[in-house]
Amino acid sequence: MNFIVSANTDIGIVKDTNQDSLSVKVINTPIGRMSFAVLCDGMGGLAKGEVASASVIRAFDTWAKQELPSLCNAPLDENVIRVQWEKILLDQNTAIKTYGGRQGVRLGTTAVVMLLTENQYYVMNVGDSRAYEITEHLTQITNDQTFVAREVALGNMTPEQAEVDERRSVLLQCIGASEEVYPDFFTGPARVNATYMLCSDGFRHEITPGEIYDKFQPGVLWDDRTMNQHTIDLIELNKQRNERDNISVVLVRTF
Repeated sequence: MNFIVSANTDIGIVKDTNQDSLSVKVINTPIGRMSFAVLCDGMGGLAKGEVASASVIRAFDTWAKQELPSLCNAPLDENVIRVQWEKILLDQNTAIKTYGGRQGVRLGTTAVVMLLTENQYYVMNVGDSRAYEITEHLTQITNDQTFVAREVALGNMTPEQAEVDERRSVLLQCIGASEEVYPDFFTGPARVNATYMLCSDGFRHEITPGEIYDKFQPGVLWDDRTMNQHTIDLIELNKQRNERDNISVVLVRTF
């Protein structure tokens, strides 16, 4: 399998700093090409969210350089990946809380991580940054760890109500600002001729799933230049509709 990748982030129309951090790469391994991506949304309203998001990105980049190569000496074991990723996020939760305590500030970040191999995807998330698979349909892989998502799951709120509820950004978990974090982990078959997307919540509040699908369906993403332009188009549309958060997107197109 081959990959085309792109990554874009925008400070948005209100904030003084961009607290989002992201990373995406294509890796050659003994068992085939892979793509590895991480996106973190540093918490708006919590001081130094950009420090928290960058710290998590660095930790996963280190994993990709130091741990992934040894895992590729044999068939990948999803349980090993899950355990190693969970340890990274738990260690980061402790480290970021410790840093915040020394600095006298509160800071935190979401995280969504994806490894795409030639036949499988592995995804882990904490918070409300999302992963999607786009083929004939737009399919959300992750589940938001938010107050409104929990209320929808319990039948106390409809998805339509959740979209406009003033508590829609209230997180149940946040790396660096929660006593404990419990990451969710997802696996599934990696598909050829598909688009995989990671995004912060600032990307998806003011645009529709249909608008995302029209721009990111694999049939219209021919190269990284097109991917970047279509991403910028949607970022600008969010800003025109007065999205107030930072806006970040990572795309991986398989072929």
